Amino acid sequence: MKLDKYTVGKRYGKALFNLAMEEQAIEDIYQQLLSLRAVYAELPDLGNILSDTRLEPNEKRVVMDKLVCHYQGTMRNFLEVVFNYSRMDDLLLMIDEYEHRYGEYKGLVTGVATTAVPLSEEQKVQLEVKIAQHLGYGEAKLVNKVDPSIIGGVVVEANHQVIDGSIGKQLEKITRLIKK
Repeated sequence: MKLDKYTVGKRYGKALFNLAMEEQAIEDIYQQLLSLRAVYAELPDLGNILSDTRLEPNEKRVVMDKLVCHYQGTMRNFLEVVFNYSRMDDLLLMIDEYEHRYGEYKGLVTGVATTAVPLSEEQKVQLEVKIAQHLGYGEAKLVNKVDPSIIGGVVVEANHQVIDGSIGKQLEKITRLIKK
């Protein structure tokens, strides 16, 4: 039975986090994963290229060598395992899982706050404090994403939860109540 991408991401991310704990390298591995995420952001098809069965292994190896030359030790070994099992297209899910566990360990929750207009720095800080309290964390770090379609309010996605305080959602609820 083939595992779905999310299960793979969780298992590999958890295994890497546990190994990083054993080696007392949680922060170092986290920083390296952030750099990998940046590489994937610049080259969105990289994971697919490195996992594509239609490409010759030596062609993929050339690309992989250029990627892993920037990493040493545990991180390099981890990347080689992921590559050898043709799971490079699942790497971002692995990073997400590691980041989730890192946040739990540090008492930090990360997420996205979607608003109709950009938040001021003061508004963002206030929202982060409220979200941290609401979810039971010491600290929250939110990235502000702008989406005018929510009309107003805020939608927060953090810790595998969605808190929808958008005006669009409120209007939707009112419309359903009226139709009843």
